Amino acid sequence: MATNKTRPTEQTVDAFVNAVGDAGKRADSMKLIGLMCEVSGYEPAMWGPSIIGFGKYHYRYDSGHEGDAPLIGFSPRKAAISLYVFTGSDEHLHLLDELGKFEKGKACIYIKRLSDIDTAALERLMKTTIQFLRSKYPAA
Repeated sequence: MATNKTRPTEQTVDAFVNAVGDAGKRADSMKLIGLMCEVSGYEPAMWGPSIIGFGKYHYRYDSGHEGDAPLIGFSPRKAAISLYVFTGSDEHLHLLDELGKFEKGKACIYIKRLSDIDTAALERLMKTTIQFLRSKYPAA
């Protein structure tokens, strides 16, 4: 079975954020770190070369594929900030109604800047996602 590429690394979050070329994305990253620390109760850690994650859970799919992933996280990418804060479940789509200006992938939210979204709505989304993941994948 293939090895997961997205796993905790030794890279420091500070070094990664300080290397982000766009000053606006650096500032938004610092705000997101504070918000995600507060909501999750976890300190940030680097997952792979570009994801800042908070907490972790162990998943196992029906196919047998399994691994670890952060409960929530984000990546300040060149085109947009990728927010890993959504379950992808239809039952949670209503949580996106008041979020603001974003694009959605299957389970990822893309924003241009943090000021484009409502942080209270983002907090509700993150809390629901954490609760959902802890329920679906309880610690062994």
